[in-house]
Amino acid sequence: MPHFARLYNFARWLTRDAIAAEDLVQETYMKALRGFSSFQQGTNFRAWMYRILRNTFLTSQSGLKAAATLDIEDDAVPEAATETTPESILLARVEIETLQHALESLPVHYREVILLCDLEEMSYQEIAQALSIPIGTVMSRLSRARRAVRAFLSDRKEGLRS
Repeated sequence: MPHFARLYNFARWLTRDAIAAEDLVQETYMKALRGFSSFQQGTNFRAWMYRILRNTFLTSQSGLKAAATLDIEDDAVPEAATETTPESILLARVEIETLQHALESLPVHYREVILLCDLEEMSYQEIAQALSIPIGTVMSRLSRARRAVRAFLSDRKEGLRS
């Protein structure tokens, strides 16, 4: 099953729920198999799969709600923490949690672009194909999403200083 892990990761961020993400990926593969005859050889298969996943998410009940929370993974500690002390682990988890809150605060159309670009390492062209939007829209949404994340992190930092 090509791209399974990456599709699941993207689905997990969209749904914010492991079980819903599994269901979404399963439904994506079922739709892809049913509609494989519509896939045009020579086009980007990965973008085609992401488009199916996204459209399935947006038409699903969870896509309309998109309100669940995402658990922090225990093994997601940044490599910058060279000393493994309780304090360094706590600080790393706070950083991860803050970044997750920043991403979760974004509207879905910004969140999906920043996730596809920065986490899935898709090119602007691939993102445009996957989301069925112009490449200029990808670039502007990505810019706005990054600006919103920076503002969220800056506000959080200022709140900690107060």
